Amino acid sequence: MDQDLKDSIMGALEMVIDPELGVDIVNLGLVYDVEMDEEGTATVTMTLTSMGCPLAGTIVDQVKASLADLPEVKDTEVNIVFNPPWSKDKMSRYAKIALGVRD
Repeated sequence: MDQDLKDSIMGALEMVIDPELGVDIVNLGLVYDVEMDEEGTATVTMTLTSMGCPLAGTIVDQVKASLADLPEVKDTEVNIVFNPPWSKDKMSRYAKIALGVRD
């Protein structure tokens, strides 16, 4: 996958807002990796802010919907992992400011 396509995918994922925090999953640092195979299946490896996140299904559905608009992406798989665990250190400066998190 070339860098332009990866940038497009990450840009689309920035439209997915964590419903509890009100900040997108990219700036929260929840997206760990994105890959795409020859058939056009994008695999998004990501985590959640907590293991018991009640909105996991909603977020997965939003990830799939956000990538459906990209012509290169024929299908999307979301791989939820908890290792490495998420921490506020993974958040972008924007997310930290938006949530009032101090370093």
